[in-house]
Amino acid sequence: MKNPKFSRAAQSSNAQGSSRKSNMPKPAQQIDELRPGQSIELLKELHILTREGKLNQDTRRKLKQVYHLYQFIEPLLEQVSQQSKPATLADHGAGKSYLGFILYDLFYKVAHPDSQSGHIFGIETRAELVEKSRALAARLGFERMSFLNLSVQDATLSADLPAHIDIVTALHACDTATDDAIAFGLAKQARHMVLVPCCQAEVAGVLKKTRALSLSKSPLAELWRHPLHTREFGSQITNVLRCLQLEANGYQVTVTELVGWEHSMKNELILASRPVVPNLTATRAAQQRLDAVLQALGLGELTARFAVMTT
Repeated sequence: MKNPKFSRAAQSSNAQGSSRKSNMPKPAQQIDELRPGQSIELLKELHILTREGKLNQDTRRKLKQVYHLYQFIEPLLEQVSQQSKPATLADHGAGKSYLGFILYDLFYKVAHPDSQSGHIFGIETRAELVEKSRALAARLGFERMSFLNLSVQDATLSADLPAHIDIVTALHACDTATDDAIAFGLAKQARHMVLVPCCQAEVAGVLKKTRALSLSKSPLAELWRHPLHTREFGSQITNVLRCLQLEANGYQVTVTELVGWEHSMKNELILASRPVVPNLTATRAAQQRLDAVLQALGLGELTARFAVMTT
């Protein structure tokens, strides 16, 4: 037979133990993705970390993409900074400026805390996002960040931006926004461009319009005869034309994956760097190939879109 006093004492002891456990602080989540010295406050403000400092699967994927892009951009910033000049970077279609803020935090705050030069510009058409980014930069003391409520075209002529920009980025820029960012980079004589195109429809629309004529001229038009193929081929050839345009303007171009396909289907990363002395023979050959592809695919009306500004 159980002792009632013992049972009541055991229950009281268990209750007190449970109470003590519930009042004990929970151990912080170990987040392997975070870099040493990285601003936790920034990641919370960007909603990459929760208010409790946790990372969920969706934000882990976003953080991985930004980190991976940082690995490509960081050596470009280093290269420009070593040339005894402040590096300038313009991020087009900045949105909430995930990329710009994390670049500033990791490069200027963590890797180069003594640096007093360099500037990052976030260019975005949604005024409310620009205001939020300005307020966040002020709270965090990111004094060498500017946010401009401008279209890419307006930014090209804006007095709020310097005449020369070293690095141009455009992450997941939809449709012709990537082409606008390229035009901006060419006008600003950018040393480097880092582009991640997103959905694109302009070329597919022209292919659809000229489909019947193309089918009568070449059996290769079968590549875009069906609507699904038109969209996919149009997307593929758009990026091919962009690469040729950049090469025709003196850039050396590399095309690679941003992250694994399991993270994003919009995964193509175009890296373009312009040497101090471009190879004129290579640029002219690229221009000839660009013109030939436009004519062969019946895309002559897009010649101005893929303009060549140098010879």
